[in-house]
Amino acid sequence: MPTPFSAVQPTGSGASPVPYRLFFLACICLVLGTDKLQAQTVFRTVETDGQVTFSDNTAVTPASKATTLDNRPPAAVPSELLLPFELRQVVGKYPVTLYSTANCAPCDSGRELLRRRGVPFAEKTITSSQDSEALQRLNGKTSLPLLTLGNQHIDGYSASEWTQYLDAAGYPQRSKLPANYRAPQTAPLVAPEQASVPTPAASAATPAAPALPPVTDIKISPSNPAGIQF
Repeated sequence: MPTPFSAVQPTGSGASPVPYRLFFLACICLVLGTDKLQAQTVFRTVETDGQVTFSDNTAVTPASKATTLDNRPPAAVPSELLLPFELRQVVGKYPVTLYSTANCAPCDSGRELLRRRGVPFAEKTITSSQDSEALQRLNGKTSLPLLTLGNQHIDGYSASEWTQYLDAAGYPQRSKLPANYRAPQTAPLVAPEQASVPTPAASAATPAAPALPPVTDIKISPSNPAGIQF
């Protein structure tokens, strides 16, 4: 009766038998070592004679040269690249930004409309005097919510008005966002400044920010009831 670890004769002339036990143990070591190898740093070492070796430790001699190989997993794909092609095209032409503040019921309603419809959007919050001043320069007003759709500014919240603008821009009426889509994090309109005192020379060399052009008034026409200008 053959033993469980009997020799296996490979095919082909001149081949020598390979112990099944060694073959079985090699497979187990390969499987168990896979996860460990993925988590370790791998070094590529070139000796003076040109021989190249790979290992998980440097073991560098004065006459050899070791290079660290980057075996980290690839970075996460940006959420914008995960969008369907048609939706990605609309976002590229007419990006949506919601300007909101805390304890603002119309802001909450507008945000819910965008999420329910599956509109990818960025959200900027107005929480400081610097944010209010920046909003005044941007829109000429400080009322909230403010929705920007491409170059168009929509003051206040109106479900019917926002829907007309989104329809005209080409956003789908029902969400087509993939399950793994993650919306950008909410951020203040003006990024907090780091505590630093600029030198007088640096302050004098810093040019003033150019003034933003005024927002064009919306003109209503029978063929364009929403008066949308992109």
